[in-house]
Amino acid sequence: MTSAPVIVSLPIADRATSYRFYRDGLGLDAVGELADDGIPEPLQFVVNDGLRLMLIPVGGFGWVIGRHEVAPKGQSECLLNLGVASSTDADRVVGRARAAGAEIITEPAEQPWGYAGVFADPDGHLWMVSADPKS
Repeated sequence: MTSAPVIVSLPIADRATSYRFYRDGLGLDAVGELADDGIPEPLQFVVNDGLRLMLIPVGGFGWVIGRHEVAPKGQSECLLNLGVASSTDADRVVGRARAAGAEIITEPAEQPWGYAGVFADPDGHLWMVSADPKS
């Protein structure tokens, strides 16, 4: 088993929009060499020590996945989850994402499994922010 981080790749429509959203909205740090547009190429963000997020323009994403179709905006095959320490932290992350242009799908609230809210990034990818019910 490799010790390299897991990389989750998502198709995006616009590098600059996605770069600003993930940098400003989620506070993630981009890694890599800057391209001519001032954005790292490939566009990757460190989520934590074991996970990176790679954002690939739709055309390039299609090249990588071959005959498998890229899901249309608003259709998602997965829900990405950011775990946080408390409900206050969840509110803060969702608020920051909202200010950066996220569409709020469900406002943060108590759920049977904990405290959680869901938002969609500029490309329609769904993110849940959740806190353990004991926090």
